[in-house]
Amino acid sequence: MATEIEKAARFKRVAENRTNKIIEQIRLLGNCSNRSNYDYKEDDVKKIFTAIEAELKETKQKYQTKTNNKKFEL
Repeated sequence: MATEIEKAARFKRVAENRTNKIIEQIRLLGNCSNRSNYDYKEDDVKKIFTAIEAELKETKQKYQTKTNNKKFEL
């Protein structure tokens, strides 16, 4: 069984690698903004960033402390 130190080291290694891959892909997406090579509508750009922001928000929520014990109130 992995120790807490091993888990932390594995998290750091994996998270850094995945984060760097995501950053590189975002930079590549930015290359599509060159109007001399691509034609796009503002609506297309909004759709792209809405999808990215929604996924980022969902992923970020996974790291938040879970407080699902709230009861319904009117």
